[in-house]
Amino acid sequence: MSTLEAFLIAVSLCADCFAVSLCSGTTLAGSGDKKALIARIALAFAIIQTALMFAGWALGAVIYNFVSRFAPWIGFALLLFVGGSMLIAGVKGDEEHLKLDGTRDIILAGIATSIDALAVGAANSMEGVPLAGMLMPLAFVFVITALSVVAGISGGKALGQRFGNAARIFGGIVLIAIGLNMITNIL
Repeated sequence: MSTLEAFLIAVSLCADCFAVSLCSGTTLAGSGDKKALIARIALAFAIIQTALMFAGWALGAVIYNFVSRFAPWIGFALLLFVGGSMLIAGVKGDEEHLKLDGTRDIILAGIATSIDALAVGAANSMEGVPLAGMLMPLAFVFVITALSVVAGISGGKALGQRFGNAARIFGGIVLIAIGLNMITNIL
């Protein structure tokens, strides 16, 4: 796999991470210094995305058959939960339930955005890509995912400061729409 291919795979895999981070970042408006939280979320997303890509590669065809059938529904359910929570809390003005700062919420969002990485890893395994050939894509996935999460949260925080609950409600709707698109491919 070329460097360009590895880079493009990483960029495409982190698009959902960026979207979720952007929407979740709206909950950090006015929250003061959150550098440690942002670093924790970015690291968690990067580890989950990279680990699932590696697991997909390691388990190959077994994972691919499962993921190809159920991944859209798993992703939909997780994004519906996260987006629905944001939407409801945004409507109620309940800031405490909007935040992506609990370990459970971070892990759920990380998994929801990384199921496609599992499928990509399995596809690489089925194509006969050796472990050595996976090292560069895994490194790119880790770094680019972490950077996209930091950028998403930072951008979302700015949106949240400017637009408040409206941005949170919109973010919840966007996450639900991404989940719906996973199962319907209408967008």
